[in-house]
Amino acid sequence: MLAQQSLDGRKTDRIRCRIRGTIRFLHQRLDIVVLDISRTGMAISLNGWIDARPGSVIEVETREFGMIEATVRWYRAGKMGIKIEQTTNTVAQINAYFKNYHKDVQITLVK
Repeated sequence: MLAQQSLDGRKTDRIRCRIRGTIRFLHQRLDIVVLDISRTGMAISLNGWIDARPGSVIEVETREFGMIEATVRWYRAGKMGIKIEQTTNTVAQINAYFKNYHKDVQITLVK
C-alpha cells in the first residue's frame, strides 16, 4: 500500500511494511520495526530508548535488506525517521529489496 505523497509533501512515495530488525548507535543496540520505507528513507518504531539524536549516523539491519547506514532525521514518541545514506552499496541493497519484495501488482479484468 503506497502512502500518499501529495498529503505529506515527501519527494518519494513510502510503502507501509512491518519489517523486524535492529539499529546500532555507538555502543547501543535496539530492536526495531520498520513501519514504512522508500528509496531514500524510512520510519521505524523502537522497542526502547537509544541516545541517537537528529544528525546521528546509525546502522539499520534487517533480514530483508541487510545492513545499511542512515542518518536520524527526527526522533520522538518511540519512533524515528531516518534518511538512507546514498552510497553505491546501500542504493543497491534498497533497490534489491524493492525488486524482490515490493512488485507492482497488475490486475487484469476477466470478461
